[in-house]
Amino acid sequence: MAGEVGDRGVARGRRIRGLDAVERRARRREDLLDAALELFSTQGYQDTAIEQICKHAYVGTKSFYEVFTGKEALYLALLDRIVADVTGRLTSALDALDGEQDESEAARALIRHFADVFVDDVRVARVTFGEGRAVTPSAEAHRRANRRWAASFVETVWQRLGVAAGPHARAVAMGLIGGLFDIIADWLLDTDRARSADRASLQDGLDRFYIVVSTGLSGS
Repeated sequence: MAGEVGDRGVARGRRIRGLDAVERRARRREDLLDAALELFSTQGYQDTAIEQICKHAYVGTKSFYEVFTGKEALYLALLDRIVADVTGRLTSALDALDGEQDESEAARALIRHFADVFVDDVRVARVTFGEGRAVTPSAEAHRRANRRWAASFVETVWQRLGVAAGPHARAVAMGLIGGLFDIIADWLLDTDRARSADRASLQDGLDRFYIVVSTGLSGS
């Protein structure tokens, strides 16, 4: 993974607290990602220093650089972890769909699973779409790649559900993903950090947007 220090050539060594060297490094990596999620979401990417992340994760600065090459690499790894979570949830939900459901009902069920990722932990939404995100060329390229993946997933869903997407399915899928992401970003502006996120308002907005897009798609 770009920006991360590889495991090749790392001796597993003696075990400390039941973990060998490779396992300890993996634990440090997860601790740093958890700390980054918390700090980026509460004080922003730009205003968070590596030293703060290390202190929050109880990881030494030297150990940080044994895992990541810098703060941007840590952020990109955090995005990858979020995408892996979204992918796992949506793939499982897609596999579990009842074949007798109509397209609209099935698609809205998937959108609810998608929304859950960001409602269950608003910090995830903030580091992905809100003020906690990194604004760098590499981060933007990473986000664009993730959007392309998401659009491909939408096309897969349409194929599985038998939706007649037409010749412009790819462009429509990209527009759909962009719209869904913008709805989440807008929803974040009205989400109070001190209270539980309003799940219904986000899901309703995503549902309505999908219905508009899918209505236009079926009529094309």
